[in-house]
Amino acid sequence: MLVSLNIDAILQETTPHQRRQKLSAIKDGLGLESVYGETLGRIKRQGGARARLGMAALMWISHSERPLKIVELCHALAVEIGAPNLNANNVPSVGTVLACCQGLVAVDKGASTVRLIHFTIQEYLRAHPELLGTVHSTMAETCLSYLNSQQVKALSTSPSSDLQSTPFLEYSSVYWGVHAKRDLSDCAKLLALKLFGDYTNHISIRILLKALEPEGYLCTSDFDKPLLLSGLHCASFFGVVEVVMGLMEVEGCDINQRDCEDNTPLGWAAWNGHEQVVEMLLKRGDIDPDKAGSEGQTPLYYAAHRGHAEVAKMLLERGEVNPDKLNEKDQTPLWRTAWNGHAEVAKMLLERSEVNPDKPDNDGRTPLWSAADYGHSEVVKILLERSEVNPDKSDNDGGTPLWSAAYNRQVEVVKMLL
Repeated sequence: MLVSLNIDAILQETTPHQRRQKLSAIKDGLGLESVYGETLGRIKRQGGARARLGMAALMWISHSERPLKIVELCHALAVEIGAPNLNANNVPSVGTVLACCQGLVAVDKGASTVRLIHFTIQEYLRAHPELLGTVHSTMAETCLSYLNSQQVKALSTSPSSDLQSTPFLEYSSVYWGVHAKRDLSDCAKLLALKLFGDYTNHISIRILLKALEPEGYLCTSDFDKPLLLSGLHCASFFGVVEVVMGLMEVEGCDINQRDCEDNTPLGWAAWNGHEQVVEMLLKRGDIDPDKAGSEGQTPLYYAAHRGHAEVAKMLLERGEVNPDKLNEKDQTPLWRTAWNGHAEVAKMLLERSEVNPDKPDNDGRTPLWSAADYGHSEVVKILLERSEVNPDKSDNDGGTPLWSAAYNRQVEVVKMLL
């Protein structure tokens, strides 16, 4: 709670009336501009390493992609950007970090994470970006320096690897590209290219793929399986344009290289809807824009699945791309985009004469069945306007689109089908 703030420090040298006003503001979480301004000024007046540590801690806590564990924050603060080794002597204690932040930071003991004592502090910091400087480029540089350190590069990809000594490894592996995409400095670009210069057996690959599994991306974190993941795959996934460009300029770059699941860099970029990267890759004369992964999913399938209309449009403009290509489950890009309710992409696909709007998958479920099942009424409407679509077509178990919509209580879709 906000009352965890260092009240004595904030209220010093004020009259009783001013103290009452500030206490009221603290309790209400309102009107705290001056309070936070004073506290940040006090952090800076500590001078030297303590001031730098306090402001850096606020930067990480207010702009990290997820809540940081106490140990993660302390090790992030210890990184020397560009240094070849991690220095354990640089890691500050939790008490030192909290003291340097002058009461603006608290420890959530239940989750072992650090947080700002009130959400309004984050709002204040984001409203005044000049206070923290080049946040995302600094965070990217820190993560990449960590990944490039000798201690991390020496780690085995074996599941028995002891990662206790590198607690900032998971965050660095999963989020460096998120920060780099938002603001890429020349330093971060060089550090990224250095990382990808020797990337084949880097432990961060395993960590990244494991983190992506819940999102349904077609990769594996099986430690017994070769990953074959290139730096171009990784940079394309994050959408860091300048790094992708740098990697493409390397002599011998295989633009169609397959990863452990046979996905190409174009597939990774299409999955996340990185339009600039897709455009760059498609300009290469040797690109295969319709190369499918191990389960038959093409870049177009990924774009349709995720609803990335601009990426789907770019791919559909290529004559080599089959807009009705089946995956291993006999699902087309239209089937998948109907399942997720992406009406704009569905319209694009239906404009192509090659696309069969009533093609069932291997369970006998048509795009209409799929859209009706999830209540995507706009897609249902688009499909019902096509004469080729049989609105009463049963799946392999005898269930019609109407049955599916009724079973799932999709009232609007039921009315449309009736």
